[in-house]
Order: sequence, then C-alpha cells, then structure tokens
Amino acid sequence: MTNAVHISKMTGKLDGFRAISTNTITNKFCIKMNSAKAETICKHCYSHTMLKSYRKNMAPALQRNSDLLSSRPLEPNEVPVILDAVFRFDAHGELINEMHLYNLMTIAERNPHCTFSLWTKRKDIVQNCRVTRPVPANMIFIYSNPKIGKIMDAPPLGFHKTFNNVPEDQDVDRQNCTGQQCKNCLLCYRHDTTDTIVEKVKVY
Repeated sequence: MTNAVHISKMTGKLDGFRAISTNTITNKFCIKMNSAKAETICKHCYSHTMLKSYRKNMAPALQRNSDLLSSRPLEPNEVPVILDAVFRFDAHGELINEMHLYNLMTIAERNPHCTFSLWTKRKDIVQNCRVTRPVPANMIFIYSNPKIGKIMDAPPLGFHKTFNNVPEDQDVDRQNCTGQQCKNCLLCYRHDTTDTIVEKVKVY
C-alpha cells in the first residue's frame, strides 16, 4: 500500500520497541538546530549521523512518513493498528507541523490500548494543537530540552515530562536514564513515574 505509514523496529537501547518516525535530515527545524552555533543536544544528533552514513537505507521510508503525515489528515484506512503495549513517536525526526501532530494524535486515539510517547522540542506546535484538540489519555508528551546541563524540573505548558541531557560528571545522582534498555525502565512510557528524565550526554 503506497500510503501506508511505515513502522520501524528499533534496536540498541530501544530494542523491543517499534516506532513511527520521520526524516531528520530533511526537517527544516532539525537542520537549523543541528547546524546552530549554540551548544545544544541537537549538535550531537544520533539520527543525523545515522541517516547520513550507515543507515542511509532508512531515509526513503522515513521521508514517505514525513510527506504523508505532514500533508493531510490520514484516511481511516491509513491509520495503522498498533498491537504493542507501548510505542514511540519520532525515534527519528521531529514534528514538522500541526498536521503531523494531528495525525499522531489520531493514531493514538484509534489504539486506546497502547501508550504512545512523543519526544519533541516544538512547544509551538504542541501548544497550538492542544488548544483545538483534546489530548488522548494514552499519549505522553515529553519536552526534549535542547540545553545541555540545564535540567528542567517543570514541563512546559502542554507537556507531561521533560527529557534532559547533562555532562557525564554533572548531576550524577539525578541521572535516571543511563545504562539500561527502555523496555526495562519505562519511565518515559508511563504517566505514574517521574516527570523529569535525565540522561548523560552521548556524543555521536
């Protein structure tokens, strides 16, 4: 089916998870953040590195998702059935526009048995979209803090949690996302856990 949403099987830290992602290297926001002079986590983006090198073969499928999810509402028969208990949005990529988020929320609504977590830095898109559309109860919005070493304890308006990166030797006692696979942790995939996630910086 040409217009089918591509679902990726994750590996490494995310082994056991599946995700709906988009193409980082064609996302204008990602390009801007990755090339900015300011020191942010985006300058260490694993997705940019992977999609430009040893995972180039993923780019066409992710680009189809970018084009489909950001251009128009999904037709009912295009909304995928997700059988997983937990699922990730944007393991690669970032929100493109409000239509992109609208479609992700539709996918969550159509799969109420599954918990969906979305990482994004696009406060503007989240806050605009949430004004006009109820948030699915099974969807967790995680603000991906771009500033390294600046832990955000309170999520921005419209978000449930923050995801923060710190240097390896900073705030060691607060690092709660280090050294384990996501499936053995689930801090980001449950509403009833901490709302402040802290990981040591990974350099790619």
